[in-house]
Amino acid sequence: MELTPQDVWTLASTALVLIMTPGLALFYGGLVRVRSVVNMMLFSVSAMGVVGVLWILFGYSMNYFAEGESGFAGDPFKDFGLIATAPADFIGVGFGAVFAMITTALISGAIADRVGLGSWVLFAGVWATLVYFPVAAWVWGGGWIQNLGGVLGTPDVIDLAGGTVIHINAGAAALALALVAGKRLGFGPGSHKPHSIPLVTIGAALLWFGWIGFNSGLATETGEAGLILVNTLGAPAAGIVGWIVADVLRGKKPGVIGAASGAVAGLVAITPSAANLAPVWALLLGLVAGIACAFAIEWKYRLGYDDSLDVVGLHLVAGVIGSLYLGFFAFDDGLFTGGDAGLLLVQTISVVAVMVYSFVVSLIIALAVKMLTGLRVPAEVEEGGIDAVAHGEEAYAYEVPAGR
Repeated sequence: MELTPQDVWTLASTALVLIMTPGLALFYGGLVRVRSVVNMMLFSVSAMGVVGVLWILFGYSMNYFAEGESGFAGDPFKDFGLIATAPADFIGVGFGAVFAMITTALISGAIADRVGLGSWVLFAGVWATLVYFPVAAWVWGGGWIQNLGGVLGTPDVIDLAGGTVIHINAGAAALALALVAGKRLGFGPGSHKPHSIPLVTIGAALLWFGWIGFNSGLATETGEAGLILVNTLGAPAAGIVGWIVADVLRGKKPGVIGAASGAVAGLVAITPSAANLAPVWALLLGLVAGIACAFAIEWKYRLGYDDSLDVVGLHLVAGVIGSLYLGFFAFDDGLFTGGDAGLLLVQTISVVAVMVYSFVVSLIIALAVKMLTGLRVPAEVEEGGIDAVAHGEEAYAYEVPAGR
């Protein structure tokens, strides 16, 4: 069987999405203090390892419902180790794997500077099994969310590339994990400043680069792919503008960290909707997401939870905005684009269901991991630096020439 143009593009998109997780490692690594860079980057890399293995063993099998199959998730044993998967389907298996990897890695930003690698790896493996794989099956694999419109007599739920499956899912899990992990030593506004703006910029650039494949990897028509491309450029561009404007209006000095965060907010918001919005509405969405997330990241100080790298303020908030926004502006079915409240209803149900499920189950997993491992590193290790003590590596090893 020969490769089709669609196969070739999906292969290329898989490579684009794969590089997003190392890009995330750089993004997160630049945002933490210099003494925990290795630990933070290793969280993303280890997620690739653990989730990649689980995906091949049983994650892909859980990710879809076979004909006549229903329930919590797909049967993990129907295709264990991909033994029943036709070679022609392997491209799709690989494309799904890289989505699972980065979704799990996103959560780690909430626990920077204070959690050990072993605790994280245990949480990541269990979370992927009990939360990511089932939710992906609900939304994309023939599960109840994908079929919700038919049941209620409304348009089908729209989630192109993971507003619910990825961003709301990871954001809700990050909140639960941050609450269980507790606050960093000395937590407060301005207490833990990013150590490397260049790393953050490189990481954000790789994320945006990979997001093209993230959103358009399964596009089958030129017009659809073109629309997705334009929206995936426009929304984050508007997100940058929105974040900078928000900073200026509240008397803060605009900077690269804010601009990069605004781009991520726009990318997150457009993820579920890139194929279903006119470009002008995508620009508005990015602008709204950039402004909203700029304010949302301050919630952790007001509410007293320590989401270290603002996974909640970026991914959960922008994911909710992007998913609900479809109910108002999606082609034909949005409230303001010729439809009624039906799409908004099913979008809201999917958002609330995934958010509540992910938070509750993630909280239980985090509490169980804390009982087994303690979750956090000792205070002296956190204070002295996780990298040197736990990993024996430093992000920047400077050698002094002999005789000096």
